[in-house]
Amino acid sequence: MSKEAEIRAAIEAAFDIQELEIINESARHAGHAGDDGSGESHFALRLRATELAALGRVARHRAVHRALGPELVASIHALSLDLG
Repeated sequence: MSKEAEIRAAIEAAFDIQELEIINESARHAGHAGDDGSGESHFALRLRATELAALGRVARHRAVHRALGPELVASIHALSLDLG
């Protein structure tokens, strides 16, 4: 399973999603630090979910990281979060 699919599955299992967009930005970072050559090192996540609406910025980020789990988070070099 691709990392993008893993991210999607984890987020869908954890949240009542109103909007979800996952963008693999790895190609834009080819050859840079953190590029492991897999093509799955840099992601941007745009998420709107009921559970996040009442939380502050840091709490929203923590909730997403918790949903993804430490192993998946550690396997991604960069994860940009838009949780507005």
